[in-house]
Amino acid sequence: MSIKLLPETLINQIAAGEVIERPASAAKELIENAVDAGASRIEIATSGGGKSLLRVTDNGSGMQRADLELAVRRHCTSKLDNGLDDIRTLGFRGEALPSIGSVAKLSITSRTRDASDGSEVVVIGGKVSELRPKAANPGTIVEVRDLFFATPARLKFLKSEKAEAGAITEVVRRMAIAFPNVRFTLSGTDRSTLEFPATGDDKLGRIAQVIGKDFEENAIAIDADREEIRLTGYAGLPVFNRGNAAHQFAFVNGRPVADKLISSALRGAYAETIPSGRYPVAVLDISLDPALVDVNVHPAKSDVRFRDPGLVRGLIVGAIREALARDGDRSSTTAARAMMSAFHTGYRPPPAQNWTPAASPFRPFSSEPQGGLRETVSPMFGDMAIPSARAEPVAEPAEERLAERIESHPLGAARAQVHENYIIAQTDDGMVIVDQHAAHERLVFEDMRKALHAKTIASQALLIPEIADLPEEDCDRLMEHAESLKQLGLHYERFGPGAILIRETPAMLGEIDAGALVRELADEIGEWDTSGTLNARLEHVAATMACHGSVRSGRRLRIEEMNALLRQMEATPGSGQCNHGRPTYIRLKLADIERLFGRS
Repeated sequence: MSIKLLPETLINQIAAGEVIERPASAAKELIENAVDAGASRIEIATSGGGKSLLRVTDNGSGMQRADLELAVRRHCTSKLDNGLDDIRTLGFRGEALPSIGSVAKLSITSRTRDASDGSEVVVIGGKVSELRPKAANPGTIVEVRDLFFATPARLKFLKSEKAEAGAITEVVRRMAIAFPNVRFTLSGTDRSTLEFPATGDDKLGRIAQVIGKDFEENAIAIDADREEIRLTGYAGLPVFNRGNAAHQFAFVNGRPVADKLISSALRGAYAETIPSGRYPVAVLDISLDPALVDVNVHPAKSDVRFRDPGLVRGLIVGAIREALARDGDRSSTTAARAMMSAFHTGYRPPPAQNWTPAASPFRPFSSEPQGGLRETVSPMFGDMAIPSARAEPVAEPAEERLAERIESHPLGAARAQVHENYIIAQTDDGMVIVDQHAAHERLVFEDMRKALHAKTIASQALLIPEIADLPEEDCDRLMEHAESLKQLGLHYERFGPGAILIRETPAMLGEIDAGALVRELADEIGEWDTSGTLNARLEHVAATMACHGSVRSGRRLRIEEMNALLRQMEATPGSGQCNHGRPTYIRLKLADIERLFGRS
């Protein structure tokens, strides 16, 4: 079989399979061209999810007649002046327009600002028409109709019109965040009009337009650099998370990218702060010398390769963790709003009944505590250890002391405990509701983390060793990692084919159900690779242990103990969420409370 040169049209159709995967791919390429042309206003119109019509209109620099003729030819570009090591524009390959023209009906009308009229070129299924003059405003209009009409097989792989229209919307959203100084308008017969007015230098304002005002209230500014790389942007609070990664935006030198390294770094930065199956919200801008990143990995240009990926990952993880430690313990405003919406105002009394004192369900107030306290001692409160038996009522702190706590501490002063799990604290501008189990769990974990890094986790011997019955394969897995778990203060040994003998547990956990802890650890280890990866996940094991050693729901606390918990939360980084990522407290402003009663 002899080798032959493929026709130009077929070459372009093959290239189109890589560059133009769906209507959203064509929209991305055309919008990038408009941005490169210096447009301050870009309008996108669609029909049929972009399959029937995709029109992009801009007020950029436009093209002269000779440039327009070359624009629809493959590998013709005005943007690649200094080679692949110095790419400073979004487009540079010169493939998008000829690729689109080879599989669709493409028309381009363009006019420069100093020209009296414009020019138009039409490409239908790879066939280029003669240029002709056409009246036009300064800028360029690119219209794509009947996408993939020349390659019908590709149409079968497209999704519904609604899904394809949604993909185009996502492209516009990402481009809008990347370029806040450009006004974007997205309209069409298959959608409601979406507008993103230009915000200039107000990057957070543009992000709020795209993601929502909630992000503006729940974001932490990021600004860090390492060697020749700078990271800026905003990271959402851990408690402000989403059910998928659609609200994660990453840009490299202004280019929107979908990079696995950046996604992995985000997961690492928010480790132990977000529940499983939830995703952080973040907008990250990475700026570096173009020679240190390769954007020519794939024709779609959404994948990049960094020369030093470890440096980039370390910068992202370190910068976000530092920001969270500095300002990440705020409660989410969305949680407070959800709490507000859950309140029901007004009261309707029950039907009148004959009432006598003997039939009254109410008793005179008694300071005698109802029920007993769980017999557990927690070492977390220092001298204020949680009592192991029924406690006598404790008087409220003096008014001066209470006022001092309210004014000088962000989480205020404890006033009550409700449902034996939630602490109500008064602050200078409202109130705070704390989940005592979630909060204490976080404190225990942070103490274990510090001790783990210092390699000084102390253990306490059980008076009577505890035996945990387990399947033989679970026992085998546990024994493989017995030495590693000793670092966390957990000492055990094999006790027959299907049992583990537990001799010592971490001292800081106090009295725990050692058997339940070991069984849960066996389940977790079973999900991991057993070839030595446990050392890298000791913190996750510490989080599991912390859950077993924290103050349980249903435990009554005294005022002193509640205040001790609040003070430790204020001094502990990351105490705004538990080890599973759930919020440990919700802040309610006084203005919100007054609004509930119609006072404001």
